[in-house]
Amino acid sequence: MLVLTRKPGEQIMIGDGIVITVLEGRGDGVRIGIEAPRGVPIQRREVIEAIAAANLAAAEAGAESGPATEDALRGLLPPPAATKRAPGTD
Repeated sequence: MLVLTRKPGEQIMIGDGIVITVLEGRGDGVRIGIEAPRGVPIQRREVIEAIAAANLAAAEAGAESGPATEDALRGLLPPPAATKRAPGTD
């Protein structure tokens, strides 16, 4: 692991297309800005780990949990829109 000390406004280059800029220090954290090509995914590690854990839990739950999952999601999703007919098509 490369460990660097940077001050606000200073940058780190990764390859030809990624620039990390230190924006400011805040208490125990640091705000950074990341510039990268559109095709380069950038995500916080804890988000990736949470998604992986949720996917694993869903895979382990199996098909028998389908009705319980539907019940749990029912309160989160908006009701389906009523089908409207165009005037004069009755």
